[in-house]
Amino acid sequence: MELKEQVEQALETIRPYLKADGGDVAIEEITPDNVVKLKLLGNCGSCKMSFMTMKAGIEQAIMKAVPQITAVEAINLTESV
Repeated sequence: MELKEQVEQALETIRPYLKADGGDVAIEEITPDNVVKLKLLGNCGSCKMSFMTMKAGIEQAIMKAVPQITAVEAINLTESV
């Protein structure tokens, strides 16, 4: 299975939770050094808890399912404290 398909499969495990809160996530690219760049969509792009969702949910789901991924980044997320 292709790397992108593996990442999509990992995202499918967390997508129902994102959609329940009016959000979603899309793969923008996977770099040659296996960094996944994601775009947070809907409420996920503007929610105050997006940084935690990204780190505790999305990133862990991907890295657990696809060990060759070295990092997960959201291209439209800024950490707000």
